[in-house]
Amino acid sequence: MKSIQDFAAKKERKEKISMVTCYDAWSARIVAQTDIDTVLIGDSLSMVMHGHPTTLNASVNLMALHTAAVARVLNNKFIVGDLPFLSYRMDLTSNVKAAGQIMKAGAHALKLEGAKGNLELIRHLVDSGVPIMGHLGLTPQSVFQLGGFKVQGKEHLHQMAIKKQAKDLEAAGCFAVVLECVPASLAKEISASIEIPTIGIGAGPDCDGQVLVLQDMLGMSDDFSPKFLKKYMDGHRLIKEALNTYHSEVVSAKFPTAKESY
Repeated sequence: MKSIQDFAAKKERKEKISMVTCYDAWSARIVAQTDIDTVLIGDSLSMVMHGHPTTLNASVNLMALHTAAVARVLNNKFIVGDLPFLSYRMDLTSNVKAAGQIMKAGAHALKLEGAKGNLELIRHLVDSGVPIMGHLGLTPQSVFQLGGFKVQGKEHLHQMAIKKQAKDLEAAGCFAVVLECVPASLAKEISASIEIPTIGIGAGPDCDGQVLVLQDMLGMSDDFSPKFLKKYMDGHRLIKEALNTYHSEVVSAKFPTAKESY
């Protein structure tokens, strides 16, 4: 996928969209050689790459730094960059400056969380040439307002609100919307009710696409296993075993051998 038009075309053809997070150059080189459709430089890098407990510590400068690292080597995928916490909730000049910094770092589009209070900015950015992806349901930047990382949209009134917000985002010009940790039935209704594609994470199989954190799907953490996550390899065990084997060979003088020497 190379443009936002590809997202609409995929939905029209009923073809699912695959998306993974990507935070640095080494993983971007691997993703570039795969069939993955699109990548997200998510503010989740605050947790995954920098060890913070939430996404709130991500800054515009940090997002731009990681976006640039990915964009330097990933030239065959569509790149979406996250606008971090509060960076789009200030005055218009500051909001546009933040968006411009991440776009200039190499993003092809930006993602922001929530609809309420953001619709005017979304329209302005879209009119200014910045493609915007929405994000509803569990919005991690609002984790303290939500009372934790919890499934959203369980109650009827909340479901109605999320459905309305999805339509509002579409009307404001978003080219796609992430649905995170909402009931599968709600995600199915939303996906059928809007023309732009939905990208699910913990939102069931009826979304138009799916996104997972790369490190999560590769099993790099042995203590993170939410219901929505499928681990496609046991990366934590494999890497740990490789490091222990290396250590053992170093201390027993089995490495390096003549083969690895000049």
